[in-house]
Amino acid sequence: MEALPNQAVDNDPKRLLVIDDEKNMRHMLSLMLEKAGYRVDEAVDGLEGLEKVNAASYDFILCDLKMPNMGGMAFLEAIRDKLGTLSVIVMSAYGTLDTALEAMKRGAYDYISKPFKPDEVCLTLKKAEERERLRRENIHLREQIEEIKGRFRFMGMVAKSEKMRQVFQLAQRAARYTTTVLITGESGTGKELVARGIHSAGSRSHMPFVTINCGGIPENLLESELFGFRKGAFTGADRDRKGLFEEAHGGTLFLDEIGEMPLFLQVKLLRVLQERVLRPIGDTQSKSIDVRVIAATARHLEKEVAEGRFREDLYYRINVFPIALPPLRERAEDIPFLAKHFMEKFSADMNKPIRGISPPAMALLLEHVYPGNVRELENIIERAVVLAESEVIQPEDLPPHCRDRSGAPGTAFPAVQGYSIKAAQKAMEKALITRALMATRGNRTRAAQLLEISHPSLLSKMKAYGIVI
Repeated sequence: MEALPNQAVDNDPKRLLVIDDEKNMRHMLSLMLEKAGYRVDEAVDGLEGLEKVNAASYDFILCDLKMPNMGGMAFLEAIRDKLGTLSVIVMSAYGTLDTALEAMKRGAYDYISKPFKPDEVCLTLKKAEERERLRRENIHLREQIEEIKGRFRFMGMVAKSEKMRQVFQLAQRAARYTTTVLITGESGTGKELVARGIHSAGSRSHMPFVTINCGGIPENLLESELFGFRKGAFTGADRDRKGLFEEAHGGTLFLDEIGEMPLFLQVKLLRVLQERVLRPIGDTQSKSIDVRVIAATARHLEKEVAEGRFREDLYYRINVFPIALPPLRERAEDIPFLAKHFMEKFSADMNKPIRGISPPAMALLLEHVYPGNVRELENIIERAVVLAESEVIQPEDLPPHCRDRSGAPGTAFPAVQGYSIKAAQKAMEKALITRALMATRGNRTRAAQLLEISHPSLLSKMKAYGIVI
């Protein structure tokens, strides 16, 4: 028998199981593979091999096909659920191509015909080790990709800014529990999206998510909408009706614009939140409810409390886990990311092949102040996709209020005298770099990302154009 060359092994030797009913074959393979650096166990048939696989963890298995009690094919069937984490190489002196294919269909990694040379075993095991290494690397890469996606996404929301990544992290933590959450932020920043994301990422995701805009329903109807009523409770109450708290039982109730709720209802809401019971209008009995409450408002509730328009005790009851959404103007680095996200979304919805946004159009998007926040940007991109006559969104596809920069600060593109394309390109490039640096408050790494150029290239251009920010 030829000696196998020593092979490189990890700090922890690979563990291998030899299953063969021939004692001499087991002995020969054990000596050879131990010399090559493996830790080797032996089994006389598939039954004993199955016992050892269930008792210990192996990296590789060399298994004969023809054995008493349990042969190789039956052994493969018995360990089917483990074949994703170990490699089985089958051996047979009676092998045919059909036998090899059948073994591989049942999960074997490879096939060796007896008699074989030691090098054949060595090469086959090395191939199996390489396959396993690549599999682990692929899993690791997928995990890294998912981690990166997770930093930039939360249940349908996308962002790149540090402020929004912090919001996503808070929302992920809030989703694990049933704590009351208060989401604050200007109109259009995505408060309901965050609330839906918290519900969808939590243990109540299979239960109802019920929403109500507290400022969009007349005061005299809001109470019955929230708490329900019994037949005869008031004129027109011709039947019992569940309120939204009961509709959301077991799930989540999203109280949007809670700052608009009248004071007399705030008292009743506070009791429901504290005692987890409610009493429908006209009923004499209270009932228990299991509802997670997420509230949102564009108002400054501390100021509302100070001015007597919002109850202080209710404010502290709902402000258990606050999440503040920054306006879009404070996270300009998200604008290109969001714009491309919406472009892809509407392009797919409309079956219209839009593949990009031109630099001049992106510059205008970066310059806009977005009083309507993300909702406004979404509407702008939807309109642009509708109007675009080419595969790239151009400035003329944007609404007039985005293109008219007459009242904007000194970040508009300078006029270029003459007809030189080179001069116009340089002026445009300088203006874009200046705008990106202003949008990122001088953060050159983020500015380079916005401009889609390398960091060294940005530094070189800043020096060439004399840009100092």
